[in-house]
Amino acid sequence: MINREKELMELGGLLDRHRVVGIIGARQVGKSTLVEAYLKTIPSPVHLFDMENPDDEARLSEPMLALKGLTGLVVIDEVQRFPNLFPIIRVLVDRKPNPARFLILGSASPELLKQSSESLAGRIYYHELSGFSLEEVGVENAEKLWLRGGLPRAFLAGSSRGSFENRTGYIRTFIEKDLPQLGINVSSSTMRRFWIMLAHYHGQTWNSSELARAFGVADTTVRNYLDQLTSALVVRQLQPWHENISKRQVKSPKVYIADCGILHALLNLPGQADLEAHPKCGASWEGFAIDQIIRHLGARPEECHFWATHAGAELDLLISRGRRRYGFEIKRTTAPKVTPSMRSALKDLKLDQLDVVHAGEHTFPLAENIRAIPLHALLVEPSPLQFKIGNRTEETNS
Repeated sequence: MINREKELMELGGLLDRHRVVGIIGARQVGKSTLVEAYLKTIPSPVHLFDMENPDDEARLSEPMLALKGLTGLVVIDEVQRFPNLFPIIRVLVDRKPNPARFLILGSASPELLKQSSESLAGRIYYHELSGFSLEEVGVENAEKLWLRGGLPRAFLAGSSRGSFENRTGYIRTFIEKDLPQLGINVSSSTMRRFWIMLAHYHGQTWNSSELARAFGVADTTVRNYLDQLTSALVVRQLQPWHENISKRQVKSPKVYIADCGILHALLNLPGQADLEAHPKCGASWEGFAIDQIIRHLGARPEECHFWATHAGAELDLLISRGRRRYGFEIKRTTAPKVTPSMRSALKDLKLDQLDVVHAGEHTFPLAENIRAIPLHALLVEPSPLQFKIGNRTEETNS
Protein backbone atom coordinates (compact mmCIF):
# COMPACT_ATOMS: atom_id res chain seq x y z
CA MET A 1 0.00 0.00 0.00
CA ILE A 2 1.11 3.57 -0.72
CA ASN A 3 0.83 6.04 2.15
CA ARG A 4 -1.37 8.96 1.09
CA GLU A 5 -0.89 10.97 4.27
CA LYS A 6 -1.12 14.33 2.55
CA GLU A 7 -4.49 13.45 0.98
CA LEU A 8 -5.76 12.07 4.30
CA MET A 9 -4.85 15.31 6.08
CA GLU A 10 -6.50 17.34 3.34
CA LEU A 11 -9.69 15.28 3.60
CA GLY A 12 -9.79 15.60 7.38
CA GLY A 13 -9.33 19.36 7.19
CA LEU A 14 -12.08 19.75 4.61
CA LEU A 15 -14.55 17.77 6.70
CA ASP A 16 -13.75 19.97 9.69
CA ARG A 17 -14.49 23.13 7.70
CA HIS A 18 -17.40 22.16 5.43
CA ARG A 19 -20.82 20.61 5.90
CA VAL A 20 -20.59 18.65 2.65
CA VAL A 21 -17.38 17.53 0.97
CA GLY A 22 -17.28 15.99 -2.50
CA ILE A 23 -14.32 13.84 -3.57
CA ILE A 24 -14.29 13.65 -7.35
CA GLY A 25 -11.85 11.98 -9.67
CA ALA A 26 -11.54 9.71 -12.65
CA ARG A 27 -12.28 6.04 -12.24
CA GLN A 28 -9.78 3.95 -10.25
CA VAL A 29 -7.78 6.86 -8.79
CA GLY A 30 -8.39 5.52 -5.29
CA LYS A 31 -11.34 7.56 -3.97
CA SER A 32 -12.96 4.70 -2.07
CA THR A 33 -9.63 3.40 -0.76
CA LEU A 34 -8.71 6.86 0.54
CA VAL A 35 -12.03 7.21 2.34
CA GLU A 36 -11.73 3.73 3.84
CA ALA A 37 -8.32 4.70 5.25
CA TYR A 38 -9.74 7.95 6.64
CA LEU A 39 -12.69 6.23 8.30
CA LYS A 40 -10.27 4.11 10.33
CA THR A 41 -8.90 7.27 11.94
CA ILE A 42 -12.16 8.76 13.26
CA PRO A 43 -14.24 7.67 16.25
CA SER A 44 -17.56 9.22 15.24
CA PRO A 45 -20.44 7.13 13.83
CA VAL A 46 -20.07 6.38 10.13
CA HIS A 47 -22.82 5.39 7.70
CA LEU A 48 -21.64 4.16 4.30
CA PHE A 49 -23.75 3.86 1.15
CA ASP A 50 -22.33 2.55 -2.14
CA MET A 51 -24.78 3.39 -4.91
CA GLU A 52 -23.41 0.60 -7.10
CA ASN A 53 -24.49 -1.89 -4.41
CA PRO A 54 -28.14 -2.98 -4.94
CA ASP A 55 -28.65 -3.33 -1.17
CA ASP A 56 -27.54 0.25 -0.51
CA GLU A 57 -29.59 1.46 -3.44
CA ALA A 58 -32.65 -0.17 -1.88
CA ARG A 59 -31.84 1.39 1.52
CA LEU A 60 -31.98 4.82 -0.12
CA SER A 61 -35.17 4.25 -2.08
CA GLU A 62 -36.76 6.67 0.42
CA PRO A 63 -33.74 8.92 1.01
CA MET A 64 -35.29 11.33 3.51
CA LEU A 65 -36.47 8.50 5.76
CA ALA A 66 -33.10 6.71 5.46
CA LEU A 67 -30.86 9.73 6.10
CA LYS A 68 -32.64 12.13 8.45
CA GLY A 69 -32.05 10.07 11.59
CA LEU A 70 -28.33 9.51 11.00
CA THR A 71 -25.61 11.22 13.03
CA GLY A 72 -21.86 11.52 12.53
CA LEU A 73 -20.44 11.10 9.03
CA VAL A 74 -22.59 9.93 6.12
CA VAL A 75 -20.61 8.65 3.12
CA ILE A 76 -22.32 8.18 -0.25
CA ASP A 77 -20.20 6.60 -3.00
CA GLU A 78 -20.97 6.95 -6.75
CA VAL A 79 -23.47 9.68 -5.92
CA GLN A 80 -23.72 10.85 -9.54
CA ARG A 81 -25.87 7.79 -10.26
CA PHE A 82 -28.64 9.29 -8.11
CA PRO A 83 -28.71 13.08 -8.54
CA ASN A 84 -32.10 13.24 -6.78
CA LEU A 85 -30.15 12.88 -3.53
CA PHE A 86 -28.73 16.41 -3.75
CA PRO A 87 -31.93 18.28 -2.77
CA ILE A 88 -32.38 15.88 0.17
CA ILE A 89 -28.81 16.51 1.34
CA ARG A 90 -29.40 20.26 1.13
CA VAL A 91 -32.39 20.02 3.46
CA LEU A 92 -30.50 17.82 5.91
CA VAL A 93 -27.37 19.99 6.15
CA ASP A 94 -29.48 23.10 6.77
CA ARG A 95 -30.90 21.68 10.00
CA LYS A 96 -30.05 23.44 13.26
CA PRO A 97 -28.38 21.87 15.05
CA ASN A 98 -26.94 19.69 12.32
CA PRO A 99 -26.16 16.17 13.62
CA ALA A 100 -24.44 14.89 10.47
CA ARG A 101 -21.81 15.75 7.90
CA PHE A 102 -21.83 14.35 4.37
CA LEU A 103 -18.97 13.01 2.28
CA ILE A 104 -19.94 12.21 -1.29
CA LEU A 105 -17.79 10.46 -3.87
CA GLY A 106 -18.19 10.26 -7.60
CA SER A 107 -16.71 10.48 -11.03
CA ALA A 108 -16.98 14.03 -12.32
CA SER A 109 -19.69 14.60 -14.86
CA PRO A 110 -21.68 17.56 -16.16
CA GLU A 111 -24.76 16.12 -14.46
CA LEU A 112 -23.00 15.72 -11.11
CA LEU A 113 -21.58 19.22 -11.08
CA LYS A 114 -24.81 20.77 -12.35
CA GLN A 115 -26.97 19.10 -9.73
CA SER A 116 -24.64 19.92 -6.86
CA SER A 117 -24.16 23.53 -7.91
CA GLU A 118 -27.92 24.06 -8.07
CA SER A 119 -28.89 22.14 -4.92
CA LEU A 120 -25.86 22.59 -2.66
CA ALA A 121 -24.62 26.05 -3.59
CA GLY A 122 -22.58 27.46 -0.72
CA ARG A 123 -22.71 24.20 1.19
CA ILE A 124 -20.34 21.85 -0.65
CA TYR A 125 -16.61 21.90 -1.30
CA TYR A 126 -15.20 19.71 -4.05
CA HIS A 127 -11.74 18.17 -3.83
CA GLU A 128 -10.29 16.55 -6.92
CA LEU A 129 -8.33 13.37 -6.27
CA SER A 130 -5.72 12.19 -8.75
CA GLY A 131 -3.64 9.02 -8.84
CA PHE A 132 -0.36 8.52 -7.01
CA SER A 133 2.11 11.40 -7.00
CA LEU A 134 5.90 11.33 -6.96
CA GLU A 135 5.84 12.59 -3.39
CA GLU A 136 3.77 9.53 -2.42
CA VAL A 137 5.71 6.82 -4.25
CA GLY A 138 9.21 8.22 -3.68
CA VAL A 139 11.90 9.56 -5.98
CA GLU A 140 13.32 6.06 -6.48
CA ASN A 141 10.10 5.18 -8.33
CA ALA A 142 10.08 8.24 -10.60
CA GLU A 143 10.68 6.38 -13.88
CA LYS A 144 8.13 3.73 -12.95
CA LEU A 145 5.51 6.38 -12.12
CA TRP A 146 6.20 8.24 -15.35
CA LEU A 147 5.86 5.08 -17.46
CA ARG A 148 2.89 3.48 -15.67
CA GLY A 149 1.06 6.56 -14.47
CA GLY A 150 -0.57 7.11 -11.11
CA LEU A 151 -3.65 4.88 -11.28
CA PRO A 152 -3.11 2.59 -8.27
CA ARG A 153 -3.78 -0.73 -10.02
CA ALA A 154 -1.55 0.15 -12.96
CA PHE A 155 1.29 1.43 -10.80
CA LEU A 156 1.19 -1.47 -8.33
CA ALA A 157 0.93 -4.21 -10.97
CA GLY A 158 3.45 -7.02 -10.55
CA SER A 159 5.02 -6.51 -13.97
CA SER A 160 5.25 -3.97 -16.79
CA ARG A 161 3.15 -6.27 -18.95
CA GLY A 162 0.49 -6.50 -16.25
CA SER A 163 0.46 -2.74 -15.85
CA PHE A 164 0.09 -2.17 -19.60
CA GLU A 165 -2.75 -4.71 -19.80
CA ASN A 166 -4.48 -2.98 -16.89
CA ARG A 167 -4.26 0.40 -18.61
CA THR A 168 -5.51 -0.85 -21.99
CA GLY A 169 -8.39 -2.55 -20.16
CA TYR A 170 -9.09 0.69 -18.32
CA ILE A 171 -9.39 2.57 -21.62
CA ARG A 172 -11.81 0.02 -23.02
CA THR A 173 -13.98 -0.07 -19.89
CA PHE A 174 -13.96 3.69 -19.51
CA ILE A 175 -15.11 4.25 -23.07
CA GLU A 176 -17.66 1.44 -23.25
CA LYS A 177 -19.13 1.61 -19.73
CA ASP A 178 -18.13 4.66 -17.71
CA LEU A 179 -18.74 7.41 -20.25
CA PRO A 180 -22.34 6.32 -20.95
CA GLN A 181 -23.00 6.21 -17.18
CA LEU A 182 -21.75 9.79 -16.97
CA GLY A 183 -24.31 10.85 -19.54
CA ILE A 184 -21.80 11.14 -22.42
CA ASN A 185 -23.52 9.54 -25.38
CA VAL A 186 -20.85 9.10 -28.04
CA SER A 187 -20.17 5.77 -29.72
CA SER A 188 -17.27 3.86 -28.19
CA SER A 189 -15.41 3.55 -31.50
CA THR A 190 -15.69 7.30 -32.13
CA MET A 191 -14.47 8.24 -28.67
CA ARG A 192 -11.60 5.74 -28.85
CA ARG A 193 -10.42 7.23 -32.16
CA PHE A 194 -10.68 10.74 -30.74
CA TRP A 195 -8.85 9.86 -27.52
CA ILE A 196 -5.99 8.22 -29.45
CA MET A 197 -5.79 11.21 -31.78
CA LEU A 198 -5.73 13.51 -28.77
CA ALA A 199 -2.80 11.54 -27.34
CA HIS A 200 -0.79 12.47 -30.44
CA TYR A 201 -1.58 16.15 -29.70
CA HIS A 202 -0.53 15.83 -26.05
CA GLY A 203 1.26 18.99 -24.93
CA GLN A 204 0.20 21.01 -27.97
CA THR A 205 -2.02 24.06 -28.31
CA TRP A 206 -5.59 23.10 -29.10
CA ASN A 207 -6.58 23.60 -32.73
CA SER A 208 -10.21 22.69 -33.35
CA SER A 209 -10.00 23.13 -37.12
CA GLU A 210 -6.97 20.87 -37.50
CA LEU A 211 -8.46 18.06 -35.41
CA ALA A 212 -11.87 18.45 -37.04
CA ARG A 213 -10.34 18.03 -40.51
CA ALA A 214 -8.35 15.01 -39.37
CA PHE A 215 -11.42 13.50 -37.72
CA GLY A 216 -13.87 14.42 -40.46
CA VAL A 217 -16.36 16.31 -38.29
CA ALA A 218 -17.27 19.90 -37.41
CA ASP A 219 -15.11 22.09 -35.15
CA THR A 220 -17.88 22.23 -32.55
CA THR A 221 -18.06 18.44 -32.45
CA VAL A 222 -14.41 17.89 -31.55
CA ARG A 223 -14.61 20.72 -29.02
CA ASN A 224 -17.56 18.95 -27.42
CA TYR A 225 -15.60 15.67 -27.28
CA LEU A 226 -12.69 17.50 -25.64
CA ASP A 227 -14.90 19.11 -23.01
CA GLN A 228 -16.56 15.79 -22.22
CA LEU A 229 -13.23 14.05 -21.59
CA THR A 230 -12.12 17.05 -19.52
CA SER A 231 -15.29 16.82 -17.42
CA ALA A 232 -14.50 13.14 -16.82
CA LEU A 233 -11.05 14.22 -15.54
CA VAL A 234 -9.07 12.14 -18.02
CA VAL A 235 -7.90 15.19 -20.01
CA ARG A 236 -6.38 18.43 -18.70
CA GLN A 237 -6.84 21.74 -20.49
CA LEU A 238 -4.17 24.22 -19.41
CA GLN A 239 -5.59 27.64 -20.12
CA PRO A 240 -3.54 30.46 -21.70
CA TRP A 241 -2.47 33.52 -19.71
CA HIS A 242 -3.26 36.93 -21.17
CA GLU A 243 -1.10 39.89 -20.20
CA ASN A 244 -1.69 43.48 -21.25
CA ILE A 245 1.43 43.75 -23.38
CA SER A 246 2.06 44.71 -26.97
CA LYS A 247 2.83 41.16 -28.11
CA ARG A 248 0.19 38.97 -29.75
CA GLN A 249 -0.51 36.08 -27.40
CA VAL A 250 -1.88 32.58 -27.92
CA LYS A 251 -5.47 32.29 -26.73
CA SER A 252 -6.20 28.56 -27.09
CA PRO A 253 -5.56 26.04 -24.29
CA LYS A 254 -2.88 23.38 -24.24
CA VAL A 255 -4.19 19.82 -24.03
CA TYR A 256 -2.72 16.97 -21.98
CA ILE A 257 -3.86 13.42 -21.27
CA ALA A 258 -4.24 13.67 -17.50
CA ASP A 259 -2.52 10.39 -16.58
CA CYS A 260 0.79 9.69 -18.32
CA GLY A 261 0.28 5.93 -18.04
CA ILE A 262 -2.98 6.20 -19.98
CA LEU A 263 -1.17 8.41 -22.53
CA HIS A 264 1.44 5.69 -23.08
CA ALA A 265 -1.25 3.02 -23.45
CA LEU A 266 -3.08 5.14 -26.03
CA LEU A 267 0.23 5.53 -27.91
CA ASN A 268 0.96 1.77 -27.54
CA LEU A 269 4.17 2.27 -25.56
CA PRO A 270 4.42 -0.68 -23.15
CA GLY A 271 8.04 -0.25 -22.00
CA GLN A 272 10.54 2.43 -21.04
CA ALA A 273 12.61 1.85 -24.17
CA ASP A 274 9.49 2.32 -26.32
CA LEU A 275 8.73 5.57 -24.55
CA GLU A 276 12.28 6.95 -24.79
CA ALA A 277 12.34 6.32 -28.54
CA HIS A 278 8.96 7.90 -29.27
CA PRO A 279 8.57 11.45 -30.65
CA LYS A 280 6.16 12.30 -27.82
CA CYS A 281 8.71 11.43 -25.12
CA GLY A 282 9.53 15.06 -24.32
CA ALA A 283 5.87 16.10 -24.32
CA SER A 284 5.03 13.15 -22.07
CA TRP A 285 7.67 14.16 -19.52
CA GLU A 286 6.48 17.76 -19.71
CA GLY A 287 2.94 16.73 -18.85
CA PHE A 288 4.19 14.48 -16.05
CA ALA A 289 6.31 17.27 -14.54
CA ILE A 290 3.53 19.86 -14.81
CA ASP A 291 1.12 17.55 -13.01
CA GLN A 292 3.59 16.89 -10.18
CA ILE A 293 4.38 20.60 -9.74
CA ILE A 294 0.71 21.61 -9.64
CA ARG A 295 -0.06 18.93 -7.06
CA HIS A 296 2.98 19.78 -4.92
CA LEU A 297 1.99 23.45 -4.81
CA GLY A 298 -1.69 22.68 -4.26
CA ALA A 299 -2.52 25.09 -7.08
CA ARG A 300 -6.14 25.40 -8.14
CA PRO A 301 -7.06 25.14 -11.85
CA GLU A 302 -7.78 28.85 -12.08
CA GLU A 303 -4.23 29.58 -10.85
CA CYS A 304 -2.51 27.46 -13.52
CA HIS A 305 -1.78 28.67 -17.03
CA PHE A 306 0.73 28.52 -19.83
CA TRP A 307 1.90 31.54 -21.78
CA ALA A 308 2.91 31.89 -25.40
CA THR A 309 3.19 34.61 -28.02
CA HIS A 310 2.85 34.29 -31.76
CA ALA A 311 6.48 35.46 -32.01
CA GLY A 312 7.62 32.23 -30.31
CA ALA A 313 8.13 33.19 -26.64
CA GLU A 314 6.50 30.74 -24.27
CA LEU A 315 6.35 29.43 -20.74
CA ASP A 316 5.22 25.87 -19.96
CA LEU A 317 3.55 26.66 -16.63
CA LEU A 318 2.64 29.90 -14.89
CA ILE A 319 1.15 29.75 -11.41
CA SER A 320 -0.35 32.98 -10.16
CA ARG A 321 -1.69 33.48 -6.65
CA GLY A 322 -2.47 36.99 -5.53
CA ARG A 323 0.46 39.22 -6.48
CA ARG A 324 2.91 36.33 -6.74
CA ARG A 325 3.81 34.72 -10.03
CA TYR A 326 6.04 31.71 -10.51
CA GLY A 327 7.10 30.34 -13.87
CA PHE A 328 8.23 26.84 -14.76
CA GLU A 329 9.92 25.71 -17.95
CA ILE A 330 10.19 21.94 -18.41
CA LYS A 331 13.26 20.51 -20.15
CA ARG A 332 14.04 16.80 -20.41
CA THR A 333 17.78 17.39 -20.38
CA THR A 334 20.58 17.31 -17.82
CA ALA A 335 22.14 20.59 -18.97
CA PRO A 336 19.45 23.28 -19.37
CA LYS A 337 20.39 26.75 -20.57
CA VAL A 338 18.76 30.15 -20.50
CA THR A 339 16.90 30.97 -23.71
CA PRO A 340 15.57 34.27 -25.06
CA SER A 341 12.09 32.87 -24.48
CA MET A 342 12.80 32.48 -20.75
CA ARG A 343 14.13 36.04 -20.47
CA SER A 344 11.07 37.32 -22.30
CA ALA A 345 8.71 35.44 -19.94
CA LEU A 346 10.57 36.67 -16.87
CA LYS A 347 10.39 40.29 -18.02
CA ASP A 348 6.94 40.44 -19.66
CA LEU A 349 5.14 38.47 -16.95
CA LYS A 350 7.06 40.08 -14.06
CA LEU A 351 7.77 36.70 -12.51
CA ASP A 352 8.99 36.41 -8.92
CA GLN A 353 11.05 33.40 -10.03
CA LEU A 354 11.49 31.12 -13.02
CA ASP A 355 12.50 27.50 -12.44
CA VAL A 356 13.83 25.39 -15.28
CA VAL A 357 12.81 21.88 -14.24
CA HIS A 358 15.18 19.34 -15.73
CA ALA A 359 15.99 15.62 -15.67
CA GLY A 360 19.42 15.94 -14.06
CA GLU A 361 20.56 15.73 -10.45
CA HIS A 362 21.77 19.21 -9.45
CA THR A 363 20.32 22.63 -8.70
CA PHE A 364 22.27 25.63 -9.97
CA PRO A 365 21.64 29.27 -10.97
CA LEU A 366 21.26 30.14 -14.64
CA ALA A 367 20.67 33.90 -14.38
CA GLU A 368 19.14 36.40 -11.99
CA ASN A 369 15.82 34.93 -10.76
CA ILE A 370 16.30 31.89 -13.01
CA ARG A 371 17.57 28.58 -11.70
CA ALA A 372 17.83 25.00 -12.94
CA ILE A 373 16.35 22.45 -10.56
CA PRO A 374 15.65 18.70 -10.85
CA LEU A 375 12.00 17.70 -10.56
CA HIS A 376 12.65 15.56 -7.49
CA ALA A 377 14.42 18.44 -5.72
CA LEU A 378 11.61 20.86 -6.46
CA LEU A 379 9.06 18.52 -4.90
CA VAL A 380 10.78 18.45 -1.50
CA GLU A 381 10.93 22.23 -1.19
CA PRO A 382 8.32 24.19 0.79
CA SER A 383 5.70 25.66 -1.48
CA PRO A 384 6.77 29.10 -2.75
CA LEU A 385 3.08 30.03 -2.65
CA GLN A 386 3.15 29.93 1.14
CA PHE A 387 4.80 32.17 3.70
CA LYS A 388 5.35 31.88 7.43
CA ILE A 389 3.82 34.06 10.12
CA GLY A 390 5.41 33.23 13.46
CA ASN A 391 5.13 29.46 13.79
CA ARG A 392 2.24 29.19 11.34
CA THR A 393 2.34 28.65 7.61
CA GLU A 394 -0.44 30.28 5.60
CA GLU A 395 -1.20 30.50 1.92
CA THR A 396 -0.61 33.85 0.30
CA ASN A 397 -3.81 35.58 -0.74
CA SER A 398 -2.49 38.94 -1.76
